[in-house]
Amino acid sequence: MWITLSILIIAAIFFMSGKVRSDLVAICSLLLLLIFHILTPEEGLSGFSNSVVIMMIGLFVVGGAIFQTGLAKMISGRLLKLSGKSELRLFLLVMLATAFIGAFVSNTGTVALMLPIVVSMAASAGANVRRLLMPLAFASSMGGMMTLIGTPPNLIIQDALIGAGYEPLSFFSFLPVGLVCLAVGILVLLPATKWFLSGKMADDSRVASRGKSLTQLTREYDLTGNLFRLRVEDGSPVVGRSIAQLDMRREHGVNILEIRREKSHQGPLLHSVTQLYTPDTVLEADDILYVSGDRERVARMASLLHLRLMGDENVAHKGEGLAFYDLGIAEIVLMPSSRMINRTVKEVDFRRSFHVNVLAIRRKKEYIRQHIGSEKMHSGDVLLVQGSWEDIARLSKEEDNWVVLGQPLDEAAKVTLDYKAPLAAAIMVLMVAMMVFDFFPVEPVTAVMIAAVLMVLTGCLRSVEAAYKTINWETIVLFGAMLPMSLALEKTGVSRFLSDALVSGIGGYGPIVLLAGIYFTTSLMTMFISNTVTAVLMAPIALQSAVHAGVNPVPFLFAVTVGASMCFASPFSTPPNALVMPAGQYSFADYIKVGLPLQIIMGLVMVAVLPLLFPF
Repeated sequence: MWITLSILIIAAIFFMSGKVRSDLVAICSLLLLLIFHILTPEEGLSGFSNSVVIMMIGLFVVGGAIFQTGLAKMISGRLLKLSGKSELRLFLLVMLATAFIGAFVSNTGTVALMLPIVVSMAASAGANVRRLLMPLAFASSMGGMMTLIGTPPNLIIQDALIGAGYEPLSFFSFLPVGLVCLAVGILVLLPATKWFLSGKMADDSRVASRGKSLTQLTREYDLTGNLFRLRVEDGSPVVGRSIAQLDMRREHGVNILEIRREKSHQGPLLHSVTQLYTPDTVLEADDILYVSGDRERVARMASLLHLRLMGDENVAHKGEGLAFYDLGIAEIVLMPSSRMINRTVKEVDFRRSFHVNVLAIRRKKEYIRQHIGSEKMHSGDVLLVQGSWEDIARLSKEEDNWVVLGQPLDEAAKVTLDYKAPLAAAIMVLMVAMMVFDFFPVEPVTAVMIAAVLMVLTGCLRSVEAAYKTINWETIVLFGAMLPMSLALEKTGVSRFLSDALVSGIGGYGPIVLLAGIYFTTSLMTMFISNTVTAVLMAPIALQSAVHAGVNPVPFLFAVTVGASMCFASPFSTPPNALVMPAGQYSFADYIKVGLPLQIIMGLVMVAVLPLLFPF
């Protein structure tokens, strides 16, 4: 027992110091439990197969898809209309909306749903996201106190009451308690987050900053300066002919930047957009061509080839432009040893050799956009190339010829697949419905995994690799490695010893003191083991203590569920706390500074309020 306690205390010290990565501390703690044979290997690794950990992985993927499709930005834009630019209104909106959803959806699912939306809202409003994400996690737990199904400890105390022969609690018996929790949370977090979480987030874009964003490249090379859209009409002579056969650049002085092929299969949910541009691309009726060139030349070509000019204005004047769903752009710098030196773009034939199109050449401060095919390339020239993201990525293998600037694949990951937003919304609603309604015969973890797989299969995420990149593995390892600690505490008798000692020591001082003892014992235990396990351990103790004292057990059992659920001083006490940790770049100390005062104040308020709501 003492070895387990020592491991727990040492781990807590390292967590609070922040000098060692939290996932490494968790793994080392787990190894010590295995080395001292406190846990078997099967027990030690059980955390990584726990349904909560698997659910967290799936929720990372779902959240990534909500970002990738721009759904988070769309929802946050509408919510921002309610809050405006006021950080106070934004804070209150996040707390109230999260608590309302958390009353009916698991707190983990609530945070997964709201996390990308809140991040997007903060970016749009220019607010500090660190001041919003920790309240988001805490509000989801507060909302869970409002209904019977809001959090597992609520169901545990319901079972304890029924098992002891008492009247069951109703669905909304918890509502007054939940409202008090939410009010206390708002009043404490509003100043606490301002005092302790106002620091700026570290800049994660240092690597990508070596290259330019897609918007910067588009603006620098003036790609939309003379950009027009042409629709291929039925009966046009270009139908059935390839780009190479048409050679529009040589014949008409017009450059095709993109061919967009859109199809809607039974409504917006199955709307698909395909971007094409290879020499072998065969044009079809209704294809939309994005071309750059002189206005008169474009109009003349459209007339000759029976292409409909979609509007008389430059596309950029309408606020539209090139999309980079499948096709991307990047800069490459020619090396002195390149075999391309003193050869023209046409001689090298980038389209055939590398499946990319050269859009422009930057030579020192000069930008060459016209007659590029006949331009000889020099050492140090910067070529702006266009092609599929996969083909651009393959260019980096030609190290003897050029260097690809920036991180093209990172830029590709930032491109919003906005036409997939309705589909992502439908999958998200399906996930929430499967969690809320009983007529879906699936567990919450199954619902999350279904949603995650659907996000990949339907193209809301670019690929399986993109899905893996959305997962924060540090958080997964942290949580998976710390979950077996609760098993060790229970197995060695630490949990029972602490709870029995604390409750038996204060039982003779009256029901208020006993209530306080049960609440704070539960609250303390939840900092180190899961709230569900804590509720299972403490519910029978609280019930028996109330019975022996000859008082109503309901407030004591409520003390257990509130104490187990309102744990804010540790990132791994609840899944929501862990979920927001990487996004908010929080340290363990941040949870202590903000969460511990809230946890103590919440306990004091509950000890005073519970006897008023449920008299002894």
